[in-house]
Amino acid sequence: MDEFADKVVLITGAGRGIGRAIAEGFATRGAIVAANDITPVNLDETVERIEASAGRVKDYVCDVAKKMPVQTMIEAILDDWERIDILVNNAGVEPHASLLDIDEWDWRRTIDVNLTGPFLTMQSVGRVMRQQGGGVIVNIASIAGRAFGLKDRSAYVASKTGLIGLTREAAREFAAYGVRVNAVCPGVIETEMTAALRQDEAMMRKWLEDIPQGRLGQPQDVVDLVLYLCSASASYLTGQAINIDGGKVMC
Repeated sequence: MDEFADKVVLITGAGRGIGRAIAEGFATRGAIVAANDITPVNLDETVERIEASAGRVKDYVCDVAKKMPVQTMIEAILDDWERIDILVNNAGVEPHASLLDIDEWDWRRTIDVNLTGPFLTMQSVGRVMRQQGGGVIVNIASIAGRAFGLKDRSAYVASKTGLIGLTREAAREFAAYGVRVNAVCPGVIETEMTAALRQDEAMMRKWLEDIPQGRLGQPQDVVDLVLYLCSASASYLTGQAINIDGGKVMC
């Protein structure tokens, strides 16, 4: 329970859903949570929830798709806590539109947030971890980036596929500095992002038919895997993209 005590953990997209659950998971295990989101209101609620449970947390509002704000955020975290031990890249967007109809702005914004954002944070935090002599990075990808495509999600699929490739390359390069890098690939998780889709009864039936375990995932399922990957028990794991989807994609 105290393995993460006093570890400084930066979590992007911590204002809701999986990101909030990951932030709370680390906080309950003694970590110092640097919670990032682009939306202050959502982030305020995350901070309030963690503080209500006597956790240590500070909010850092920033658009991770922009280089200078990211660098400023990293410097602020170092000023506040002096180090960054773990980075979880969770921030993401998922526009719904066919390849023929998607607006260029939505395409670029999806690539910027889902792929460029992790690149920028890994670059900045990677330099910090190199100087520290170690660290752990976990990127939240998706089974959409593996062998399972999604209809009308071309930008999202492209960004998550790219993130898995970036994870492998970062793991290869950062290993020399004692830094491990892995990706987590969730299936359908019950969060705000999937709430509207879950109202479609036909879609729900199809989803459940395709999942051997017969249920959708919960945020805590992802939290448990992230905590494991960041723990000493996973010290020989790097460069991996691990599905967590109830068996929907077996590869």
